[in-house]
Amino acid sequence: MTQEQTAHNWFQYYPKDVAQSYRYSEKALSDYLGEVAERNPDEKAVQFMGTNVTYKEVYDQARRFANALQSKGVVKGDRVAIMLANTPQSVICYYGAMLAGAVVVQTNPLYVEREIEHQMVDSGAKVLVCLDMVFPRVQKVRNNTQLEHVFVTFIKDYLPFPKNLIYPFIQKKNLGMKIEVDYDEQTHNLKQALEATTNKYKKVDISPREDLALIQYTGGTTGTPKGVMLTHYNLVVNTEQCTKWTYRSDDPNPHEKVLAVLPFFHVYGMTVALNLAVMNGYTLVILPKFDPKQVLQTIEKHKVTLFPGAPTMYTALVNHPDIDKHDLSSIKVCLSGAAPLPKEIQKKFEEKTKGRLIEGYGLTETAPVAASNPIWENRRNGSIGLPWPDTELAILDSETGEFLETDQVGEIIIRGPQVMQGYWKREEATKAVFHEDWFKSGDMGYQDKDGYFYIVDRKKDMIIAGGFNIYPREVEEVLYEHDAILECAVVGVPDEYRGETVKAFVVTKTGKEVTEEALESFCRERLAAYKIPRIYEFRKELPKTLVGKVLRRVLVEEEQKKAEEALLSQKEN
Repeated sequence: MTQEQTAHNWFQYYPKDVAQSYRYSEKALSDYLGEVAERNPDEKAVQFMGTNVTYKEVYDQARRFANALQSKGVVKGDRVAIMLANTPQSVICYYGAMLAGAVVVQTNPLYVEREIEHQMVDSGAKVLVCLDMVFPRVQKVRNNTQLEHVFVTFIKDYLPFPKNLIYPFIQKKNLGMKIEVDYDEQTHNLKQALEATTNKYKKVDISPREDLALIQYTGGTTGTPKGVMLTHYNLVVNTEQCTKWTYRSDDPNPHEKVLAVLPFFHVYGMTVALNLAVMNGYTLVILPKFDPKQVLQTIEKHKVTLFPGAPTMYTALVNHPDIDKHDLSSIKVCLSGAAPLPKEIQKKFEEKTKGRLIEGYGLTETAPVAASNPIWENRRNGSIGLPWPDTELAILDSETGEFLETDQVGEIIIRGPQVMQGYWKREEATKAVFHEDWFKSGDMGYQDKDGYFYIVDRKKDMIIAGGFNIYPREVEEVLYEHDAILECAVVGVPDEYRGETVKAFVVTKTGKEVTEEALESFCRERLAAYKIPRIYEFRKELPKTLVGKVLRRVLVEEEQKKAEEALLSQKEN
């Protein structure tokens, strides 16, 4: 079967309001903020813990940030890192950086010093914006990077009275310390910087198809994070595709309220919450972290209509003892991503909300969504759905390079206008993930006769815990730094809440001993919390091939067998 013979038979199951192809806007992603602010200046852009911020105010603050960056020497193409939880500042700085012509580098605020340093050095970021609680970690590695300026901001800056006065005391209690920031010519208070400047920034000419808007880091199978290069056009296209996919002709002018609890520093939350809301003038109802009770209260209070999330979130909600005490009937659509969606969770959530919960599929390299189930009809449980407009999926035999027939398992490959330009400063890695003009996902799957796609296995060895991608090699390299470790292997094991959790198999050196507690403390200093092994098993040896390569798959199969036996035992009892 050749590339030309790949059937686009999925179109027959497309939603009635969705076309096969569209003409996409040729403009900068940041232009949308200005257009909405001009069209609906007093519309709420952000609702955050009791604070309302209009589109006029967000646009004014974003332009001020652009001016502040340009006054610090930022020019088109410079990288500006944003290391924030979901807050109004993360919206302002994201679009403000793009207005200044900068390339945004989204950075996880959970990162420890080693991870921060790598990302800053690799991206060559010139400016970083961070929360005060993150600042001490940044300071420890700052001199090892190209950072010239750091803007520090505070959660309390956008809280209403009296929360803004109370919050610092709560923060001090939780952290056990008060964060002190010494401001100088390179370290700035974001709020004061915005107040001290005007919104008269210098407009930058953007070529949407050529100019980068974002460098989004993702783990690699070798454990080395790679920067995915996404242009303004990549992001505009994927956001417009999302808009079209969720459109209903019987609800032609909706004003949606989007629950933004998925982190904006993750490409999924950035596209299907942040960009989707701003492009269409929706209201972002922002929560800085996921708390099931708070989410239930927020949906009811703000009448949330769109709620993109991860399966662990929906699992936590349907199992929360208070779910029946809350009115969740405002929910229209929930797009689940980052991990497989259990059918039972989908069923229960829809029963509770009367809304639609569908599964989608994508990767950072596809900005991120490439396919999803139809929302209103023709949905197929267990499938990742149909390719989005102007997007093609196919199944490739990675060994022969041949395109496979229906129901044959191979590697899922993708092409479309949302696919990345490549990996930042990694030409060989970029070449390795493309077959002609198709992006090779690394995921194994198949296409049925109707054009629906299914995943049968994920990228080799990758662990998905709570929606986060965790690569065993990175965790293993940290464990190997411990002087008591001879050998180790890290795998994902079934976890009722997180989907998977991280387990480390450890072989100690002769005469050396180490406890689980010691390894936990050791890893906590070197890894973000979600990457730290939750379970340790000490062994005398690990299964290996004849050439000495650890058979991680054998360990995974052992854990799966244990889980199946435990489940069978529960049923018998």
